[in-house]
Amino acid sequence: MSEQKLAAELRTEFGKGYARRARMANLIPAVIYGHGAEPIHITLPAKATTLAVRTANALLSLDINGEGHLALVKDVQRDPIKQIIEHIDLLTVRQGEKVTVDIPVHVVGELAPGNAFNQELTVISLEAEATHLPTAVEVSIEGRSAGEHIHASDLVLPKGAVLLADADALVVNISEATESGDEEGTEEAAGAASEAAAE
Repeated sequence: MSEQKLAAELRTEFGKGYARRARMANLIPAVIYGHGAEPIHITLPAKATTLAVRTANALLSLDINGEGHLALVKDVQRDPIKQIIEHIDLLTVRQGEKVTVDIPVHVVGELAPGNAFNQELTVISLEAEATHLPTAVEVSIEGRSAGEHIHASDLVLPKGAVLLADADALVVNISEATESGDEEGTEEAAGAASEAAAE
């Protein structure tokens, strides 16, 4: 995952009133924490930041008054109705540092005919280098049949990543596709019954 470069500004004001004024000025309040240092309170440009955090675990290269900071997006708080970003929590990281992240699991491929799948896990917990985080982990269901199971231990992880989730955790379950003909038969029977009643 490539880092996104953003210009940030230090802030000394806090509270809902300030946050509202910041958003009106197209700025997003944020805080950087980690490594035992005092939290750094900043504002970020709304448009560029919104684009940068569209992917999970986005890595931001911040310029704060000419000083560089590398930070990982840990939490994005949005307005529940407007979905506008209200605040962002950032974790400061260093080159080569390992961090714990939840990575989306994407199912790819086509099942054998007559089968269906149920995805039990949509994210998987990994330890990986902060500057080389995968955007997703793919799990292939190509040609698989009913009765097969894919567990966390079966996932092919990116180089350098370590699985933190339970190795036996069920990721995808393959089963036989349910027949839709039963519903049609029920509707036909109901129609015949109503016709008989009319006669």
